[in-house]
Amino acid sequence: MSATTRRLTTAQALVRFLSVQYTERDGVRRRLVAGTWGIFGHGNVAGIGQALVEHADVMPYHQGRNEQAMVHAAVGYARQLNRLSAQAVTTSIGPGATNLVTGAALATVNRLPVLLLPGDYFASRAADPLLQQLEHPVEADVSVNDTLRPVSRYFDRVTRPEALIPSVLNAMRVLADPAETGAVTLALPQDVQAEAYDWPEEFFAERVWSVRRPAPDPVELSAAVAAVRAARRPLIVAGGGIHHSEAEDALRALADATGIPVASTQAGKGSLRHDHPADLGGIGHTGTAVSDDLARTADLVIGVGTRYTDFTTASGTLFQHPDVRFLNLNITGFDAHKLAARTLVCDARTGLERLTEALAGHRVEESYEAEYRAGKERWERVVEAAYRADDDSAVPTQTQVVGALDAVVGDEDVVINAAGSLPGDLHKLWRARSPRQYHLEYGYSCMGYEIPASLGVQQAAPGTPVWALVGDGTYLMGPTEIVTAVQENLPVKLVLIQNHGYASIGGLSESVGAERFGTAYRHRAADGTFTGAPLPVDLAANAASLGMRVLRARTVGELRNALAEARDCDRPACVYVETDPAPTAPPAEAWWDVPVAEVASREAAVLARERYASQVAGRRRHL
Repeated sequence: MSATTRRLTTAQALVRFLSVQYTERDGVRRRLVAGTWGIFGHGNVAGIGQALVEHADVMPYHQGRNEQAMVHAAVGYARQLNRLSAQAVTTSIGPGATNLVTGAALATVNRLPVLLLPGDYFASRAADPLLQQLEHPVEADVSVNDTLRPVSRYFDRVTRPEALIPSVLNAMRVLADPAETGAVTLALPQDVQAEAYDWPEEFFAERVWSVRRPAPDPVELSAAVAAVRAARRPLIVAGGGIHHSEAEDALRALADATGIPVASTQAGKGSLRHDHPADLGGIGHTGTAVSDDLARTADLVIGVGTRYTDFTTASGTLFQHPDVRFLNLNITGFDAHKLAARTLVCDARTGLERLTEALAGHRVEESYEAEYRAGKERWERVVEAAYRADDDSAVPTQTQVVGALDAVVGDEDVVINAAGSLPGDLHKLWRARSPRQYHLEYGYSCMGYEIPASLGVQQAAPGTPVWALVGDGTYLMGPTEIVTAVQENLPVKLVLIQNHGYASIGGLSESVGAERFGTAYRHRAADGTFTGAPLPVDLAANAASLGMRVLRARTVGELRNALAEARDCDRPACVYVETDPAPTAPPAEAWWDVPVAEVASREAAVLARERYASQVAGRRRHL
């Protein structure tokens, strides 16, 4: 071997290369790929697996129990670190690889970086077909990994060692690009992983990927300033891009200078502290009354780092001012152009700073400020009522569980949730105290996300209390990463709420005329319906069997004590509580479109269709 090359297997070269990749933003440098999650089988055990042993000094390895969950953990890690650092996930071929698809979709939908390294068939076709290989009758180069193409921002199958060089450079480019990032997949044929090659020494030199902060175009900025100055009732919609850009201070400066109120999406909540005078809380179907009331009368909606999902726009029914216009500040033109908006295609922090400078001296009318501040005070009374528990010996409601947790956490704590009825309660009621406290995965709203994500967040923020809030339905989707938390010594806190079924979908089912069919965890009766007593399932005992310290809380008073004890616990802990199923959360302040059967014989569906027709009539196409 010459002095300018290094002979390694493809897998060894990949691990060594990943260990010297860095991001840099605002003078702060981080490892781009800080560790690798893996479950080994044929397809990666002799390649990536051996390489991780060979280079254990430079690439931390984390053992998972489920491939999808490993991606969730990596996503939680990347989100906590504002997309400036990511993790890799390696799997075998076959089911190990296809188990990545849900996690990859979640990462890409939420614009969060994760590197996926599934094994693949033999590039040489020496063994064909091999165990777990999918044979396609007319496309011999297809493998199960092709299911990852539509959910990846970059995909390549590396069929020769030297092909790794351009492929992995492109992979790093996408991972580090705030406008392009998401899941990146490098499918690795198992024979190629183990094949040796003389790699140029330059391939293993440290490489720094600059995370850009592009400034707004002057023409777009001038038009944006004119639009804001002309508006009488402007409203800012803060999305997740605020957090990814670390633009919270810039947003606060704009709100302080102009008095423009701020409502937040699920991903953007916490962009302002809950007690800031301009913070109105969540917006849309799960939003607050004050946010949604102002949204209906806003003449200019300023979207910052938001994708405008149907929950945010109330399926196109929320923004009802006859002359409403949109101004979207986003790092991607794809999102900036939504709703026929004026655009500011730029970094959120840079764009907000420039906008604030250009709006010097401009402020909304005093009457408008007084209006939304009064609305904010009214909503705070709603929150207090939902949290209040006058009887410490009573069985808590779900909103009282949220209120008890609100009273225990500190500003630095992180609260994680993704699916069920909790996202709505939290979006309406949670008092976010810091930019990263509120961690809701609602782009994909994936059941089973919370527990593994808490591991990634805890890895990214050691010493920070991290809470995973899950219902019984979500818990049953994937509790196995509790074992990983125990193995990795990650003292995450699990709040396990038992209400014996799919509470959120049960309510939705009733509202659309499906009569809560198939949404309760109960015994099946002779007629096929699910009735009778709840199933004799002890989820607390299950969590304990996986290694968690479990604290059972039967009353409001016991719940408060258990949460405080769990927060101080130095190993994985679970607070288990059965809740009063009666709904206590404030009702939805805006609609959400779930189509109802157009014809039906059952009265519940007929009535639901009548309600649906009246609601859908309010939808607007913003052109």
